[in-house]
Amino acid sequence: MAAIYLIRHGQASFGSTDYDQLSDKGCEQASLLGQYWRTRVKPSKFYCGDLLRHGQTLSHFAKGLDINTTPMVIHSGFNEFDHVDILQKFNGEWLHFAEKNETLQQFDEPNKVLHKEFYQALNRWMSGQHDLEYKESWPQFKSRCIRALQNIIEQELAKKRVLTHTTNDAKQPKDILVFTSGGTISTIMQHILQLSDQQTLAINQQTRNTSVTKLLFSENMLSVDYFNNYSHLEVMGDEWITFR
Repeated sequence: MAAIYLIRHGQASFGSTDYDQLSDKGCEQASLLGQYWRTRVKPSKFYCGDLLRHGQTLSHFAKGLDINTTPMVIHSGFNEFDHVDILQKFNGEWLHFAEKNETLQQFDEPNKVLHKEFYQALNRWMSGQHDLEYKESWPQFKSRCIRALQNIIEQELAKKRVLTHTTNDAKQPKDILVFTSGGTISTIMQHILQLSDQQTLAINQQTRNTSVTKLLFSENMLSVDYFNNYSHLEVMGDEWITFR
């Protein structure tokens, strides 16, 4: 069996006008993961969503791993859902994102208020009652994420079959790392484990920054080995464990 490691990006800037940017802590989280990976076999290939935070996470991971080149494949199928569009369709005040965010800062616990509103917005998006309103509906998002995973698996298995046929070399594909987002990872988990939408939303809320989810695959099998491993952060202290 071969392994695909789904890696969530480092801490970004949730609630700001430019979420797609790692914080200083997010950069360091990715570097810590790279340092942790030094004791493992180096991956043979890196896939990456085309969002800025995905590429930044891979870049800082590579620095931590102390490698100069990363044979990276950009795959937009691993991009996150559009949280701005989802918030704006839920509450029109988010059309003026900076002003709405400034209003939230007046609350005693602005992050808690924001997370509550975002959770409600996600529930509306996933309900199936407003699909035509969104740039990308929940069913479309799920299909895109699953296709992206299947693309990797099909390519790697096809390569293995060619090697077996031409060189009689039946070696399995080596470890593959995919730098992506929490919603994408949760949706792939839903597909493999046959979870409900509400269960998927629940595990999305628990996915930590730079956490690692390991999948195993072969010609006839796809399974989850582990989910949301962030032990590289736990050894540094609770302040390094973040959700957004």
